[in-house]
Amino acid sequence: MRIGILTCSSATQDLGCSSVSCLKDLRKRKGAFSQYPNDEKLDLIGIINCSGCPTLAGPEKLLGRIRALAEFRIDAIHFSYCMEALCPYKEKYKKLLQERFPDIKIIIGTHEAHITQEQFREGVKELFCQPKRTMVDLIKGK
Repeated sequence: MRIGILTCSSATQDLGCSSVSCLKDLRKRKGAFSQYPNDEKLDLIGIINCSGCPTLAGPEKLLGRIRALAEFRIDAIHFSYCMEALCPYKEKYKKLLQERFPDIKIIIGTHEAHITQEQFREGVKELFCQPKRTMVDLIKGK
């Protein structure tokens, strides 16, 4: 089984998620990867970020990114746990990808949850809402 993982751009680029939990559960066949038989070889072909919370061009940007995996004969794309827990567009994206890439299985989920989705969502919100110094603060001497 040739697998690609689609991660949340905000989680990876803004919050520094390195997909360690996704990769660990892929290797151990836990979480969403438990559906694959133990005797079936799992090959991770690539990990890509979504295109960020969508603008009018969001779906087209996502299709281009998925094409970067699809061209390498993947059998399944897993939406990361971050996408599963945080993305309000995941079902729309899943439908879009199923229509455009009918031979690729689209699966929402990767690793097992470490805390409840509500706790995870609140924790991520807290990370995003921390006071952050910017260039304005530096220039103004704050």
